[in-house]
Amino acid sequence: MRVLLDTFVESRPWADRVKADPVEFPHRYTDPRDVETVALLSASLAYGRADLFKPKIASILEGLGPHPARAMAALDVAGAKALLKGFVHRFNLPSDVAVLLLGMGRTLEKYGSLEGAFVARRSASWQTTLASFAKGLRAAAPEAEIVRKLGPIRGLHHLLPFAEAGAAKRLNLYLRWMVRGPDPIDFGVWKQVSPADLVIPLDTHVMRISKWLGFTKRSTIGWATAEEVTASLRQLDPADPVRYDFALCHYGMSGACPAKPIKANCQQCPLRVECTVGSKR
Repeated sequence: MRVLLDTFVESRPWADRVKADPVEFPHRYTDPRDVETVALLSASLAYGRADLFKPKIASILEGLGPHPARAMAALDVAGAKALLKGFVHRFNLPSDVAVLLLGMGRTLEKYGSLEGAFVARRSASWQTTLASFAKGLRAAAPEAEIVRKLGPIRGLHHLLPFAEAGAAKRLNLYLRWMVRGPDPIDFGVWKQVSPADLVIPLDTHVMRISKWLGFTKRSTIGWATAEEVTASLRQLDPADPVRYDFALCHYGMSGACPAKPIKANCQQCPLRVECTVGSKR
């Protein structure tokens, strides 16, 4: 299985798929503080259709200017109101994003980096650490003033979820970007966290393919399933279990491995010999 997956990962069209992924936004920057802040903004808003959320992210980044981390650290509520005027992305309103931006800015002032804040809240449980990190960012923002000046909060629990509530896909995605690498996808700018500790960013595509490859017997997306898939991948690569995530996710996203199997696709699939669905076709 490892040889099969390693070959599969090496054969994927990395550059083309980066353009279809929110990771393209932090790749525009070189300063680690810009990378980590832009990455969290991008991962947090990366839900729904990419052609809808990517222009929203791009608009915010344009308003923040060439040094987004510096801009966030200097941002106040009035500035956030001007920056986010008219912003709506599905569940989220300006106040939700203002909490994220101002929370990151205040966190940078206190810890010097988002990595520093994450490490300071590290516990024995990865799930608890993710939840504590999200809570810390939210607590750092002047939420009452934001609501008073920008209006109500609507989807903050979705934008910055506590990991106890589910698989925490976008937070785990963010951590993969920061901790793994550097390689063509992930940045490796966080040096105090090990790739061995990461949990798979479980979405519908990774869930489906993981089940068909036998990485999990579960049928629902949740934290227990994410841990089970990660445990299976850890048997293949204990030091870097989630390195297969990008290739598997985009294999589903691209339509090569759809939810409803297509015989012609299965016959050409390089994973079919280990796939409980593809092998039957």
